[in-house]
Amino acid sequence: MSITLIIIIITCLVSISAFSNEKIYNDLIFYPPAVTYQRQWYRFFSCGFIHADFLHLIFNMYALYLFGQALEQDFMRIFHEKGKLLYLALYISSLFFCLLPTYSKHKNDSSYRSLGASGAVSAVIFADILLDPLMNLQFFFIPIPIKGFIFGILYLAISSYLDKRGGSNINHSAHIWGALYGLAFLVVAGYAFSDYLVLHEFIEQVQAWSRRF
Repeated sequence: MSITLIIIIITCLVSISAFSNEKIYNDLIFYPPAVTYQRQWYRFFSCGFIHADFLHLIFNMYALYLFGQALEQDFMRIFHEKGKLLYLALYISSLFFCLLPTYSKHKNDSSYRSLGASGAVSAVIFADILLDPLMNLQFFFIPIPIKGFIFGILYLAISSYLDKRGGSNINHSAHIWGALYGLAFLVVAGYAFSDYLVLHEFIEQVQAWSRRF
């Protein structure tokens, strides 16, 4: 069984359990003051395994399934025997790093909560885009396929705008920093554990596509 499917199964089991158990929900959710004053650092990770509702859970796990399966195979191709371990390291570490800016902003805010795997899923999606920038993707509200690297730029721009505007319960900051962390992780891992030149290959693919016009 793939690492992606294992993550999805565990996340679904924990999330569904938390839907009907307030203690599980409260114990796992990202609550910055609990980190600040009680040193409950595990919340950076545990909050990625619970979700607000079934729609939130299905959306994240469907995206993880689509992009995670492909990325996991690419990691095995690029990093060989280290592929699965590095893929797991990307996912787990992105749960932590995507929330660091959120924690910095809300570390003493007793009214703030955050949950969901969106930051880690964003890391997976953007790492996949970095390896395959010419894949066709589209936004739900724009039913026109666009190339992955263009989608990535628009996604970051829209998320940045929505984050600055505020007024919603969505943690756009986690999406942004998760996406950027996914890119950084893959570039560093490529240099450290493989001869595959991640940035060079990305640029080559984009330039080859642009020369068609």
